[in-house]
Amino acid sequence: MIQFTYNGISSADMGIRIQSKSIYSAPKYDISSVSIPGRDGELLVPSGRFSNATVSYTCFVPAKSIDALGEKLTAIKAWLYTEPDRYHVLTDSYDKLFFRKAVISNKLDIAEQCRRIGTFTIYFSCYPFRYSNEGQRKIESTETLTLINPYPFNAKPYIKVNGRGEGTLIIQSDTSNKIWTFKTLNGFTEADSEQMNFYHDTQTKNDTVSGEGFPILYPGRNTIAFEGAITSIEIIPRWVCL
Repeated sequence: MIQFTYNGISSADMGIRIQSKSIYSAPKYDISSVSIPGRDGELLVPSGRFSNATVSYTCFVPAKSIDALGEKLTAIKAWLYTEPDRYHVLTDSYDKLFFRKAVISNKLDIAEQCRRIGTFTIYFSCYPFRYSNEGQRKIESTETLTLINPYPFNAKPYIKVNGRGEGTLIIQSDTSNKIWTFKTLNGFTEADSEQMNFYHDTQTKNDTVSGEGFPILYPGRNTIAFEGAITSIEIIPRWVCL
């Protein structure tokens, strides 16, 4: 059965039948152009980011009566609009190797729409990238390791650095060589490159880590090494593609 899962609940469990899926807008790369007097053409100024994409599902809900339909649609809206202030994992049977981070973006009353034309459309505003399920697998290592980013887009990993004292983390690729120094490791420090944050549980550790930006896994080969007081690392690479 064709279905999608949002915020941990399947559309099939809510009695929804899927007619079709559409991606209304491919992610747009945010770039501006600047005209320079005396120079032909325009200078492109990239911001380094993609905008969100819109994913929708055209659905219908079978019911034996108008009252039964109304009861089902009320439950569906309660599900979809729970925690509308944050992104949730969205998966579907059209794309089994990847998932998206999405939030409901409907502005229509789906109950009224369904009663009028028999179907309704659910819209999600999604992060521009699809996340590889394989890229969510945690990798643990007590020595230098090499990871291959299989996609042509930078991955923003989660890395847990374990140890006590001061140590350095080095990530090398064909185009980059970055080093971070962890000054006061107290068991571990976590690095979340998507959230742009170094922390220990709920305690911010940004002021104890020095280095340029946050860890990035570039397309192709990435060698991850560590020294000093760091004894091991745990990494979730978060491979992405459009």
